[in-house]
Amino acid sequence: MNTFIFDLDGTLLPMPSQEKFLDAYIKALSGKMITHGMEPQKTIQAVMSGTQLMIQNDGSVTNEEKFWQEFCRLLGKEARQLEEVFEDFYRNEFNEVKSTTCAHPLANECIQLLKEKGYQIALATNPLFPRVATHNRMLWAGLNPEDFDLITTYEVSSFCKPNLEYYKEVLASIRKKPEECIMVGNDVSEDMCASVLGMNTFLLKECLICPVGADITDFKQGDFNDLYDMIKELPYIK
Repeated sequence: MNTFIFDLDGTLLPMPSQEKFLDAYIKALSGKMITHGMEPQKTIQAVMSGTQLMIQNDGSVTNEEKFWQEFCRLLGKEARQLEEVFEDFYRNEFNEVKSTTCAHPLANECIQLLKEKGYQIALATNPLFPRVATHNRMLWAGLNPEDFDLITTYEVSSFCKPNLEYYKEVLASIRKKPEECIMVGNDVSEDMCASVLGMNTFLLKECLICPVGADITDFKQGDFNDLYDMIKELPYIK
């Protein structure tokens, strides 16, 4: 094993409540749309519809293109001109949503220790957001995007979790075999499914998302302290 693949939301970026995150996100985005003369409800509905189609993407186009196809279908071709408005939103007002998350002191320590030991590191966050939004969320977590060999965003991804094609796309991008990697995440359905491909896994349980009745006994698991201890025990590699 020579590569760590991390989820972001709920993993490296603790998120006590996805509902609060989503509510704050919608509120901030609605406010931005109002200032640009857009009807918030229709815009949010188009965003959600575009997001759903990204989740269902079959790899024929990038998630970015899939999103804007649906967004413009619902709001008209001229809606593509809002791309710069969204970019500005994710650079600025989106930061209001940071209050629904919390940085964990061991998140960056894990990354720095892995770098020191020579491991390759990828960020496999569900690619529903553009690069600027994902980088911002990484900064909320106290992480440096430059420390990662790959960051999945909607510009560079053509699938989403829990589609196994998403993980195959990640592996192809970093040129790794499944057995060379360990997937670290908090969502049993979306992250631990990587084990089907032959990846090692670690279930981070501090913001656990787990279907009722799911058997998680076969997954290596624990909190941030357990993850950090595991990394400390790993050998140095070239």
